[in-house]
Amino acid sequence: MVGAVVIAALSACDLPFGLGLPTTRSLESGATGTLLAADSFEITGSYSEGSNQWSIDLQLSRPDTEYVTVTTADVKLEAIILGNNAYFRGQQFLSAHMGSDLVSRSFVKAAGNGWWKGSAGHVPQLTDLTDGNVFRSTFLGQAITQRTDHVSVDGIDAVDLSGARGEVFINAQAPYRVLRVRLKHGVVVDGIRDADLRFVNYNHDFGITAPADVIDFSNLTTLPPIYTVVSVDTSGCGSPCVVSASLKNLGGLLHAQAPSTITFTMADTASRQVLGRCQTQVVPDVGYNATTTVRCTIDNVTAQQSNAATVTATPDNPGRG
Repeated sequence: MVGAVVIAALSACDLPFGLGLPTTRSLESGATGTLLAADSFEITGSYSEGSNQWSIDLQLSRPDTEYVTVTTADVKLEAIILGNNAYFRGQQFLSAHMGSDLVSRSFVKAAGNGWWKGSAGHVPQLTDLTDGNVFRSTFLGQAITQRTDHVSVDGIDAVDLSGARGEVFINAQAPYRVLRVRLKHGVVVDGIRDADLRFVNYNHDFGITAPADVIDFSNLTTLPPIYTVVSVDTSGCGSPCVVSASLKNLGGLLHAQAPSTITFTMADTASRQVLGRCQTQVVPDVGYNATTTVRCTIDNVTAQQSNAATVTATPDNPGRG
């Protein structure tokens, strides 16, 4: 009777002295092996880089496909990596990395929130977190100084293997997948610090494909129209006052959300007081590096006023939606 009670009690509780728990070596091998063998997995969480706190969602499909979204307070950047090809989307990020001149600002506006082509080398390589063998040498083995069992990670029973660089939370059940990594404060790994990351969706098909209608800044014909003013002609400004402008398209013909608009403004040369305006659309568009002429009429302007006035033309290129 006593023996039966003892057996029943042991079956309802954890076995003493660590009996029934996976060995640390098994946990390390499982964590390393599942990272190496997984066709895909996802990393989500947060980290710090520079003075900014970022959120990240990285979907990785072997051998060389990724979809990454990183966001901070006022910037969102998406990236798709397919081998040596990389595609990016994020107007705030693009704006911050373009010049302040009028043409650069026009390129940013023309790109809108579309995808553009870039270099895969610009995407951080988180090999310490995604390559099983590198992960092991960074966080496991001799790097471990403490083990804590029965730690919950999103409701899953886990083992916390802690060391000087950070904590690795591994599923307490085979195949012992990595569930979470939390870096110790001040430790930098793969260029990031203060990271708290979840590892989820092992062997999930993320369906990552190349985006359509990609802008290639090395081939400006892939841009929507970007008209610049070459010259303004006021020789036809009589009664009525017809003004014209010669334009050049620095972009292409693709996917503008609306026609470009040219606004003519007549101002008194001495006082700079605006005497009148008119506006016209650029229709039809012309191709890359081609020129066109637009005209419109400024109403209620006398010949005397026009003789002492300056006329400017300002383009508005709406770009992509």
